[in-house]
Amino acid sequence: MERATSPAMSRSLHPASRRYLKNLRSPWKIGLFFLGRLPTAWWWGIRVGQIDPQRAEVFLPYNWRSKNPFRSIYFAAQAGAAELSTGILLQLALQGRPPTSMLVIDLKMEFLKKASATLTFSCEDGAKVFETVETALDTGEPQTLTLLSTGRLPDGEVASRMWITWSVKKR
Repeated sequence: MERATSPAMSRSLHPASRRYLKNLRSPWKIGLFFLGRLPTAWWWGIRVGQIDPQRAEVFLPYNWRSKNPFRSIYFAAQAGAAELSTGILLQLALQGRPPTSMLVIDLKMEFLKKASATLTFSCEDGAKVFETVETALDTGEPQTLTLLSTGRLPDGEVASRMWITWSVKKR
């Protein structure tokens, strides 16, 4: 599980965003955050992987807490991991900015293969996220954006895709 941010990207981030990335890389800080704010993520054993302004990935283990009676990962656990992979990018873009609300307003799921091993959910729409946040803050108008999170098995095969639509609005 690699956790890296390119030095060039890190330098261009707001100092609050750099602190946010540092906290995401601390296993005990992210564990406490999950326990207090996202207890199901803590329960399922979700871990934050690589994150930078372009991409975020999270790992969802296949274990007794995340699987269903059909010996695959429960769809709600997959949705939670997918939402986290997109929400991390939004949170990163909002660090050090004026108060802004973000809310999931739609979710579309596609299941392609039985998820019977650890899944890696990745969202590679970081540029779109930063652009949308900038537009919402500049115009004061609510913005929506749909982000794709892809869940891959260890061999790289796609098990599921989730399209999560967020509303971003300056308070």
